[in-house]
Amino acid sequence: MQTVFVGDKPIILTTKVEQETDFKNYLLETVSIEKIIKDLNSDTVKAARLIYKDEKKLLKKFLKLLPNVIAGGGKVYNDKGEILFIYRNDKWDLPKGKIEGTETIEETAMREVSEETGVAGLQIVKPLPNTYHIFKRNGKYKIKVTYWFEMKTNYKGKFSPQKNEGITKVEWLNAKQSQKALENSYANIRLLV
Repeated sequence: MQTVFVGDKPIILTTKVEQETDFKNYLLETVSIEKIIKDLNSDTVKAARLIYKDEKKLLKKFLKLLPNVIAGGGKVYNDKGEILFIYRNDKWDLPKGKIEGTETIEETAMREVSEETGVAGLQIVKPLPNTYHIFKRNGKYKIKVTYWFEMKTNYKGKFSPQKNEGITKVEWLNAKQSQKALENSYANIRLLV
């Protein structure tokens, strides 16, 4: 089962039909993705369940509904076990960005973390679950697929928030501060942290 977000509302990809309450069921084979997005943007529908018979092919089939934007990002820890957060568009987030040219997704993730924060000496520890969200750019909907990596660094220098990307702050947050920041973050980031 995968979850794709439209804002903070989930589209749950599943093989099981459940009794509707504050969510709606849709069949992947016949539904328009624009209809699901419109319903989720209303106040009455809190979530969508997108149903398809073959669990192995469900995500792949879903990703064909809209153009995909591939990104890489990092959940970065320092020596104290604090997590590197950025503050962008009035929300706390983790550094991430789009793949460029022929770089690998790992190279993308490390480059984006470094560009957005100024942090150096990054090492990938392990891959984390991917996140998926639908956004609108220039009047067209797209699905952003973000490949996340747990990273570590012993960097102790100054931060340099990437202002042209709307980043106004970069901070190391401890467990308590991270939980507070997640109250003003995105649903897919809350799942990741």
